[in-house]
Amino acid sequence: MSLFLKRSAKKVGLPPGTLVYVGEKKVEPPKITVIDYDETTLNEKDADDIEGCLPFKDSPTVTWINIDGIHQVELIEKLGECFVLHPLLLEDVVHTGQRPKMDEFEDHLFIVLKMLYFDEGGDGIRSEQLSLIVGSNFVISFQEREGDVFSPVRERIRRGKGRIRKKGPDYLAYSLIDGVVDHYFTILEKLGEDIESLQEELVTQPIPETLQTIQWLKKEMIFLRKSVWPLREVVSGLARDESGLIKEDTHLYLRDVHDHTIQVVDTIETYRDMLSAMLDIYLSSLSNRMNEVMKVLTIIATIFIPMSFLAGVYGMNFKYMPELDYRYAYPLFWFVIISAFVIMIVLFKRRKWL
Repeated sequence: MSLFLKRSAKKVGLPPGTLVYVGEKKVEPPKITVIDYDETTLNEKDADDIEGCLPFKDSPTVTWINIDGIHQVELIEKLGECFVLHPLLLEDVVHTGQRPKMDEFEDHLFIVLKMLYFDEGGDGIRSEQLSLIVGSNFVISFQEREGDVFSPVRERIRRGKGRIRKKGPDYLAYSLIDGVVDHYFTILEKLGEDIESLQEELVTQPIPETLQTIQWLKKEMIFLRKSVWPLREVVSGLARDESGLIKEDTHLYLRDVHDHTIQVVDTIETYRDMLSAMLDIYLSSLSNRMNEVMKVLTIIATIFIPMSFLAGVYGMNFKYMPELDYRYAYPLFWFVIISAFVIMIVLFKRRKWL
């Protein structure tokens, strides 16, 4: 967080609309891919620069331009000039700390959402900002790095399956958003498995590492909630959009995505409540274990109190003690000690302290 704020501080004092990249440092060049299609034709290619996208700008087909890597602000600025994009929009594209939102411009929509991945290597959930620009005949997507969750969408376009080749750019934007939201369920499923195994460990044998895992999962849930919660309003706003860029029949699909988003948020809230309860259970379990230890030590100390008393009395160095001259004093002493031990054990058993 401190590193992110330090990078954001570079924008202080600059005029609005100034493009300053805020994100992870990268050296590899951005990758530009173009998919142009309609119901009968498909053209897919990699573009070396923005000029390679210009022939598709005014085509009657649907064009999807995807840019992997937004660290070269000159390229983003040139794209904005070619497609007449607002400078504030471009500024938000290169600033990767945006919260999910939707802005409406004169002839296009700007959408920001978080694309999440679960890192099996141990770093937990990784986030990547995804920016979408939806125009009358195009969709431009900006990603921080190469690799995404859109492979099923690309396959449907290539194979001509479903409605996507028959619909416009609004349906393509819906498909991309739906792919991101569906991947949230994959992450939640993985986290759910971790929470389930953690519950079993908590019941059987909680250890200090259990507390660390609970805290880590709570942190991941807070991160998830921060990434997903604003998306509800974004999708809801798209479903109610009256700009004409979102067709009426696409509103139904967007409402379905909105329902999925609410389901994701509800699941996150459920997991957060479960983790809070697990933290309480862990603390209660430690307290109960401590109470059990103290109970055993208290019983042992109580049993030895009368023995310690008798041993202390007859350990005094007085010369005239009548029991010292008694022949059976020593066996009698042990008889009293053992009898006291047995009586206390029986007493504790009757009171169910043992």
